[in-house]
Amino acid sequence: MSNVLLVIHLMLAVAMIGVVLLQRSEGGGLGIGGGGGGGGGMSGFLTGRGTANLLTRATAILAGLFMMTSITLTILASSAGERRSIVDELPASAPAQEEPAIPSVPVQ
Repeated sequence: MSNVLLVIHLMLAVAMIGVVLLQRSEGGGLGIGGGGGGGGGMSGFLTGRGTANLLTRATAILAGLFMMTSITLTILASSAGERRSIVDELPASAPAQEEPAIPSVPVQ
């Protein structure tokens, strides 16, 4: 169950990255985005406003599903089996450290 949910979670993450990258930049910090020219890839498919609304809605839906799968995976992980810690697996007595070797010839 958790493996299937994890695969769905990863697919949602990749889809959300793709949808965010498809959106048009509004910042114009690098002189790109915002205004007129620069290849609007989907200009023949939908109008500018329709594309923005579609991508915004898709991002919101994917983000909601991503959060739901995150919470579900957290609940499944916390309820599965006993909790283990690396500290519990340490040996009872740590091996004693050896003293550094003293050189027989004095260092000058």
